[in-house]
Amino acid sequence: MTAYVICLKPTIDMTDDQFYELCGNNPELMFERNAMGDLVIMPPVGGESGGREADVIGDLIIWNRQTLLGKVFSSSSGFKLPNGADRSPDAAWVRLDRWEALTAAQQQKFPPLCPDFVVEIRSATDSLTALQEKMREYISNGAVLGLLINPKGKQVEVYRSDQSVVVLNQPSQVDCNPELPGFVLNLSGIL
Repeated sequence: MTAYVICLKPTIDMTDDQFYELCGNNPELMFERNAMGDLVIMPPVGGESGGREADVIGDLIIWNRQTLLGKVFSSSSGFKLPNGADRSPDAAWVRLDRWEALTAAQQQKFPPLCPDFVVEIRSATDSLTALQEKMREYISNGAVLGLLINPKGKQVEVYRSDQSVVVLNQPSQVDCNPELPGFVLNLSGIL
């Protein structure tokens, strides 16, 4: 299935609270908003893609519980990026000091920050170009490391702030140092 984009402006100028309420009133749907305020309706992923997300999040949680350096988020978590977009990466991690600097109200809704680390996993119906654009958006909004995992192409694109994208062909793992000290993502069963 394809993501659908609905242009709301100038007819509707949805506030952040209204967008949060829309998401809460429709829990069976996955919404994002791009920087122009357009509503993006994301289809649910299939079993293979959902399993890949779970594998990545599981590895990230295990590492984070050992290091206590931050907070891990699933694809159900939305983030209000500095450019105004509301995005939900497949997996995300935020440094603990940045998370704790937010108020309780900010932590409760869509945190107003870009995660430090984001992962997007291409499903069978995802446009690679659209995901690459999303990764560039994360980096330009403050992410220090991003992984675009493309099982179809057996590749991982590694995005780092102030560096060119590195494409890894059929890697068995991705070393996320120094941004996530000691974290190496195992890709067996994911690619």
